[in-house]
Amino acid sequence: MSVSKQSETTKNQIRPEDEKLPLGTLIAYGFQHVLTMYGGIIAVPLIIGTAAGLSPGDISLLIASCLFMGGLATVLQSWGVPFFGSQLPLVQGVSFAGVATMTAILAGGEGLQGIFGSVIVASVLGLIIAPFFAMIVRFFPPVVTGTVITTIGLSLMPVAAGWAMGGNRQAEDFGSLRNVLIAIGTLVVVLLLSRVGYAVISRLSILLSIVIGTVVCAMFGWADFSNIADRGYFALPEPFAFGWPTVSVAAVISMFIVIIVTMTETTADIIAVGEIVDTKVDKKRIADGLRADMLSSAVAPIFNSFTQSAFAQNVGLVAITGVKSRYVVTAGGFILVVLGLLPVVGGLVAAVPSPVLGGAGIVLFGSVAASGVRTLAKVKYEGNMNMVIVAVSLAFGIIPVVEPDFYHSFPNWVGIILHSGISSAAIMAVLLNLLFNHIGAKKDRSDRSVFVAGTNRVIKDEDLRRLLNDEAILAEGDTIKDGKIYDCNGEEVPVVTAAQHQVVAEKLKNGEVKTREDLERAIKECDKP
Repeated sequence: MSVSKQSETTKNQIRPEDEKLPLGTLIAYGFQHVLTMYGGIIAVPLIIGTAAGLSPGDISLLIASCLFMGGLATVLQSWGVPFFGSQLPLVQGVSFAGVATMTAILAGGEGLQGIFGSVIVASVLGLIIAPFFAMIVRFFPPVVTGTVITTIGLSLMPVAAGWAMGGNRQAEDFGSLRNVLIAIGTLVVVLLLSRVGYAVISRLSILLSIVIGTVVCAMFGWADFSNIADRGYFALPEPFAFGWPTVSVAAVISMFIVIIVTMTETTADIIAVGEIVDTKVDKKRIADGLRADMLSSAVAPIFNSFTQSAFAQNVGLVAITGVKSRYVVTAGGFILVVLGLLPVVGGLVAAVPSPVLGGAGIVLFGSVAASGVRTLAKVKYEGNMNMVIVAVSLAFGIIPVVEPDFYHSFPNWVGIILHSGISSAAIMAVLLNLLFNHIGAKKDRSDRSVFVAGTNRVIKDEDLRRLLNDEAILAEGDTIKDGKIYDCNGEEVPVVTAAQHQVVAEKLKNGEVKTREDLERAIKECDKP
């Protein structure tokens, strides 16, 4: 093998997401991703189609269009081409963030044409600003990413609960004991299959549990397959099936706010899945992902669909299965395209009972939150404001989840941005991190408190002798025990020579010492010949 080919092979092996699996395995895992997000991707066209007063046939067309475009967007995002696609296992689909805005546009008399026009213009604007938006990645350290990932998981739990209760809140059996028990049974199957010693079965536990749950429900007459062919067997997407798009300034402005929200959520999802896959995510990769997001959103209205964004619930599937290959998601994208062309197959998937999805969703979404907690465990909390950043950001992220009407009295644009718990947590975490760890960070630590870092300090031995002679050099909160000095966090303050102090002080000034480990390493380097 030539050197160039060896280098290329080594490069491909570096990234876990580039793992290539057998075709059958790809299809199975990809179908698992489709089942996980299917309920979410058809929900938006159902809501918007009903609000627009469309006939069942037209609503079916909307659903098929959203499946088709979601598949194309997924392939672009996961497979990637130059400048477009993060090349991460991210499933794309219609974003929930724009539902309120789109229904408001319908209420204003703009119709579906007004929605499609505003989505096209706003998405093109988003495509233009994507590279600049991606520059905020430097403000997403673990204290931010961990908070956002945790919020993603927690904010999705109401979705799982709604599925477990029956999915349709207007149905008579919504929240019935039967529905909840079906969800619990599916959850138990997931857990049992996850404990099986065979890796393939364990990784397919979500898919297998959904299949088993659906079969059991069908045996008892709790699954309805009678309408799977109502939309026909094959249908090509029809461009501009609802008429040519129209554009109004007000609709574009409100939709552009939605685009900002979806870009924030997609950025968070890219960083989240990067953490789970354990691969490098930089601003270039985020920019490529956002460009794919915006290009898909701009093209979507041509084929009667809406804004596209990464699906957070599929991030949970990556976490729970451990299958990191982006080609699995690419396979899922092709399956979505097929579902968009074969409505009868989509009808079959849609027949999966909601409680079955709910049982699987509990594991999926809980896994996302657990991944966030794992990231937060890497954060240093001693002597800084990171605990406050996490606490306040998590609270802001959960508020719209536990109280959806919290921003009801605020201007509409505020509600659009902050109604998403993911966006609320991301915005607050970034702002607080800027305030406390960047703008508010002080080089002079003379005003020390219990919230201020106290580990990057040393004391010269001559100063220690002065201290013992009652010449106070202690910072607030310092204590002396057994002849040693401890800061406000209980960390021992190293005692160094004058020469060592000079070297360490210089490294502190240059920003080379940021953690306790950096400090100890700097002291050891001073002793080297």
